[in-house]
Amino acid sequence: MPFSWTERPALVTGATGIVGSWLCEALLERGARVIALVLDDDPQSRFYTEDIYKRCSIIRGNLANFSDCMRAINEPGADVVFHLGAQTIVGAALRDPLECFESNIRGTYNLLEAARRLPGLATRIVVASSDKAYGESEILPYTEDMPLRGNHPYDVSKSCTDLLSHTYADTYEMCVTIARCGNIYGAGDLNWSRIVPGTIRSLHLGERPILRSDGTMIRDYIYVRDVISAYILLAERCTEDGVRGEAFNFSTGNKHTVLDIVERIGALMKTKADPIIENSARMEIPAQTLDSAKARKQLSWSSQCDLDKGLRETIAWYRAFLSRDAVAGR
Repeated sequence: MPFSWTERPALVTGATGIVGSWLCEALLERGARVIALVLDDDPQSRFYTEDIYKRCSIIRGNLANFSDCMRAINEPGADVVFHLGAQTIVGAALRDPLECFESNIRGTYNLLEAARRLPGLATRIVVASSDKAYGESEILPYTEDMPLRGNHPYDVSKSCTDLLSHTYADTYEMCVTIARCGNIYGAGDLNWSRIVPGTIRSLHLGERPILRSDGTMIRDYIYVRDVISAYILLAERCTEDGVRGEAFNFSTGNKHTVLDIVERIGALMKTKADPIIENSARMEIPAQTLDSAKARKQLSWSSQCDLDKGLRETIAWYRAFLSRDAVAGR
């Protein structure tokens, strides 16, 4: 029987983040009944500014609190769970590792344990991991059979997220799948320390972008629409052999340096970027790229958006967003 999202209760943690807002919107478009677990309100979040929240059931809670996780699944009778909620800023994790571990590690095992204790609910769970879970490797691109060896706080938290998800899938036969993506960009990312939104904002304001690194770090960049298609596909096929309990890399297959991205944004915005290179970033992995052959073979997934198309859409959104802020005097 074909999978249907119509009236299916789907819980999204981290709903106010860039990926969370897009995911909630996509699920609503498919007819799902969306439950958003929200810790803090951010009135500038796309989740609020584009009125996505008005069509969701909102539960206030903290992933680090086990009773909040139980309530988020139990009260609305959540059938599908998308676990996106996490501390996602590498620098913030470095400054405050305890908060990172509480959010990312405790938050993950709390949610998975809550799902285990509620039979009949949370029958499909998609966990958002990261390329950071692999840690630093001399062999690239990463493939899913490579060990998870994070060293620094954020990287370790994602390695643990992955391992905990495998534990609950293998030991308790829960339907859990794991998505590993590289650098996600797109409309709604308000973490200005990240290269894409930060560069767009600087150039929009007539300023020089600031690079924390030396600009040579190599990363995968994937547009948020491609990520949403991957997450939804994992949920729909979660119960199948070869998907259940598995991790999948999602990537465009292209790699770019930070300077490549800055220069491309400058070209699309028809201005010279001329970044200020601080080279102050600490404990960043020099190169990370992902092989998504497994996703192509087993899920028939592939990226549908190239870098220029994704950046054009992203730039257009930020120009409108930043112009609204200027009119409002913010």
